Amino acid sequence: MKIASIDLFQVALPYSGGTYRLSRGRTYETFTASIVRITADDGTTGWGESTPFGSTYVAAHPAGTRAAIEMLAPALLGMDPRQVDRISSLMDETLLGHNDAKAALDIACWDLFGKSTGLPVSELLGGRTNVPMPLISSIHTGDPEEMRARVADHRARGYLGHSIKIGTHDRDGGPAVDAERIVACLADRRPGEWFLVDANAGLTSETARRLFSLLPDGLDFVLESPCPTWRETLAVRKASPYPLILDELATNDDDLIHAIELDAADGFGLKVTPAGGLTPSRRQRDIARAAGLIMTVQDTVGSDISYAAIVHLGATVPPELLRCVLKTSDMVTLTTAAFEPIESEGGVLPPESPGLGLEIDEEVLGAPVASWS
Repeated sequence: MKIASIDLFQVALPYSGGTYRLSRGRTYETFTASIVRITADDGTTGWGESTPFGSTYVAAHPAGTRAAIEMLAPALLGMDPRQVDRISSLMDETLLGHNDAKAALDIACWDLFGKSTGLPVSELLGGRTNVPMPLISSIHTGDPEEMRARVADHRARGYLGHSIKIGTHDRDGGPAVDAERIVACLADRRPGEWFLVDANAGLTSETARRLFSLLPDGLDFVLESPCPTWRETLAVRKASPYPLILDELATNDDDLIHAIELDAADGFGLKVTPAGGLTPSRRQRDIARAAGLIMTVQDTVGSDISYAAIVHLGATVPPELLRCVLKTSDMVTLTTAAFEPIESEGGVLPPESPGLGLEIDEEVLGAPVASWS
């Protein structure tokens, strides 16, 4: 099996909640997805997606993703898409960094790999645990009681995990407002729920310490990505009475190894696109597992294609280390594909169909913006 052609599509994905508000005053209303179709010489197709969270979240943006794919795609023609480690190495040799672009191509190769064997991607990644995975919400910043209501809405839809966004400028209320948000969102906590308080690197060590002093005793949550730098994060780690997991600072293998060496965290938020796709995410899963660290499996944002990759990877994480997976498709209003995971009261499992288990709506995607053959 050889890669015969690659097509690139771009699609606007409106945020389902209107305006997404993140720390430091960042706002987002629409996300731009780069979706790739890889066609093998036998006609089999594989699909992958990369949707950066705007241009101010991490060092990625839609135009850059498209430009990087334009550099990478020609190099993959004639390669065997089933040799995912060789594909990953070739992309690294062709272009330094730009994991967001590599992710879409890598995921499409895994989809092709699964279809060529008749197996779901989760089986090729190591095998599903068959333990349903809880879903985690993404509750953007806002009025504390309004955020509490959005937690309740997700709870009613079966979500057991809740990611509460914080990180407010002092001019807008600072740590005092963030403390009110945390207290409000945890007020109606149910047995079995897991709460993540995520600053998306929007705090300083000073504002984090002030926040801790304002919170009442007995709150049960995990703090995620408090600060943008290692120095600040390590300072918060020493001062925090709460467990801490890393996300934005831990996107590459060496980041995880560095964090483990420093005992900088109790876990990681594994995001498929910032990692560069399922191939490096599989390695990072195993690094975290070897260190006994908890994981959530997520992505920045994305449509049904991104969600499918998350579900297949999450299903291979030992249940005692997996907290939740993110349903990215719930964050946007456009449906790019039919994806039907197995749902149960406790969460979701990947479908048993080959590859990612997607039926792509090509009418929604429109015509390719670039093609290579």
